[in-house]
Order: sequence, then structure tokens, then C-alpha cells
Amino acid sequence: MRLFAILLILAAFVLPGQTFAQEGGTPPPDDAARAATGGAQTRDDIMRRQRGEEVETRERDSASDAAAAIRAQLGTRGSTSDSELWEKLRYGKANVTASNGSPASTVLIQDSGMAWFNFREGPLRTYGGYLLLGMFGLLAVFYLFRGKIRIEHGRSDQTILRFNLLERAGHWLLAVSFIVLGITGLITLFGRVWLIPWLGKESFAPIAALSKWVHNWIAWAFIAALAIVFLMWVLRNIPNRHDLVWLAKGGGLFSKGVHPPAKKFNAGQKIVFWSVIVLGASISASGLSLLMPFEFPMFAKTFDALNYLGFYHFNGGEKFPTVLTPHAEMQLASLWHAIVSFILMAIIIAHIYLGSVGMEGAFDAMGKGQVDLNWAREHHNLWVEEEEAKSAQRAAATPAE
Repeated sequence: MRLFAILLILAAFVLPGQTFAQEGGTPPPDDAARAATGGAQTRDDIMRRQRGEEVETRERDSASDAAAAIRAQLGTRGSTSDSELWEKLRYGKANVTASNGSPASTVLIQDSGMAWFNFREGPLRTYGGYLLLGMFGLLAVFYLFRGKIRIEHGRSDQTILRFNLLERAGHWLLAVSFIVLGITGLITLFGRVWLIPWLGKESFAPIAALSKWVHNWIAWAFIAALAIVFLMWVLRNIPNRHDLVWLAKGGGLFSKGVHPPAKKFNAGQKIVFWSVIVLGASISASGLSLLMPFEFPMFAKTFDALNYLGFYHFNGGEKFPTVLTPHAEMQLASLWHAIVSFILMAIIIAHIYLGSVGMEGAFDAMGKGQVDLNWAREHHNLWVEEEEAKSAQRAAATPAE
């Protein structure tokens, strides 16, 4: 009896505790578990972020703020939770101080790097490569059906000065520097997939290092040449009414015997000129931002201006981000630099074709400075008339001996 009484007393203490534990229920679902633990991220959150999907943080933020007291230095948990610290670092909410003053020194974690890498290794390479190959293919088809554009009346025994020495020097400085920049840029972007399988990593390494060094320094020659060419030819490249006729007739490029009127620069050359100036200036600006990291952020202010002008409607109605980390600024500058460069390279490939193998007598303009008079009359008749009128005026003004 005494033993039975002792067992009854123990049961009175133990059983209520078990009942209380059972009343606690099964483990809460995912969202409830996150809220109950201070809003810590779940495995699904991590997987969604790795797939590039948006992760909801409002519940996490409110839970983190509510749990601040127990995470304080003297709180019930003793010290700040490491998981919460890394969460704040990831989302840029931690109060970080650094000994140096670099704009990027306080950013310890940023997620945009993978999006930049995936775009660079995927769509940028793929569509950029297709653009260049497509331009070569298009020109090959054009040459197959149109052939070389000949001087209709044949070469004459007379020439006329098309470009002086200064103009040719500025053109070739711009052309050579751009070609070198294009080649070294392509090596940087495609080297891992094109050259390493062929040359091996040991042989590619010095090529990549040299390409980077040449690319960085030749850029200054390109910027200088761009300014020189702009100052020399901007007035000659202002559109006029003759350009509409030239465009309507396709510049005579697709039909024999068609020679629309044109001054020193026709509409096609003006399109190339303004493409080089505008796109070249954009490439130069993004290049300077890359040459001097974190010193010239461009995109936050640009996005703010685009939002103000209403361009966000073209982005599905979602406004462009106006607060960017220094790393995100550099990543966007890198992508923009490459995209615009691909577009300009495609345009210049067509320009090189027409200025060399595509048209008889065209290369003489930049090769010798003097062009055949029949060629000039067929492609730039209004300019020839202007030059002949100037020569007649000079002859009339010269006193007879």
C-alpha cells in the first residue's frame, strides 16, 4: 500500500506536464516557424533567391524588430545572433563601419553578382556573338547578289581632294583604336570559351593580361580621336533635305545606275557618324567608370531621370531602382559597355565593308585622300559642284600674269 501511494503521488506531478506538452501541438508551418524564430529565412527562401525570384522580407523585418530586445547585447540570448547579423548584411541593413573611405568598403554581401555573371556568360555572349556573325552573313549575302559596286562610268584621269591629312589622321586614329579595343574586348569576353580550349590556360593567361592592359590604355586614344572627329565633321553631318531622297532610294546601293544627290557626306555616312559619336561617347563614359571603380556611378541618377520622364512604363510599369550598391553600379556599367560595343561593332563592320571591298574607289578617300572624279560625281555630286565652284572663284580671283 505504501508503494502504491508513492506511485500515485509521482503520477500527479508527471502527467500534467505531459498533457501540457501535448497541448503544444505539432510543429508550426513554415511561415509560423519563421515568425516564431525571429523571422529567420527558410530553406525555401534560399532556393527562391538562388533562382532569382523575389523573397518576401516584410514579415522577417517586423519579426526582427520585435525580437530586438532579446537579441541585444545583454538580452536573454546573451548576444546578437549570427544568423540575424548575416541577414542584415545581406540586405544592406547592418550598420557597418570601415577603416578606409572606399564607397564599397561597407558592402560585405551583395546578391546582384550572380545575376551579372549569368547575364554576361549567357545572353550577352550568345546574342552579342550572333549579332556580329549575323552582320558578316548579311554582308556576304549582299555581296553575292549585288557584287562590288563599280564606278559606272569607269575611272577617269582626274582626281579630287576628298580628305586632307588631318582628317585622315583623325579617322585612322579612331578606326585603329576602336578595332584594337574590339579585339581585346572580345578576348576578355570570349577567351574562356574560345581560346582556353584551343591554347590552354597557361598560354591564354598572358594573352588575357596583355589584352586588359592594352584595352585600358588604348581607350584614351579612342576618346581623343572621338573628340577630334566630332569637331572636324559635325557641321558636315547635319541632316538636310537631300538625305531623305538618298534614304528613299537606298543610296543606290541596291540598284545599278541609281545615284541620289549628296553633299560631302550622304545620309548613310551621317548615320554612321552619329552612331559613332553617340554610341562611342556612351562606351567612353561607361569605360571611364570601369577604369576608375566606384568613382563615377552612372545608373542610379540615370534611372531616376528615366522614372521622372515616364520611361518606367516600358519596364512593365515598374520603376527603375534609384538606390544601387557600388558593386551594382559597376556591374551595370560593365554590361552596358559590352552591349553598346557590340552594336557599334556591327555598324562599323558594315562601314568597313562599303569602304573597302564593297565599293570600287571608296578606300582611296581615306587611303590617299584623293578620289576619282567620276566616283565623286556618282556618289557626292553636290559636293563636287561646290568644290568646282570654289576652284572657279579662286581662279577668277587670281590676277593674270
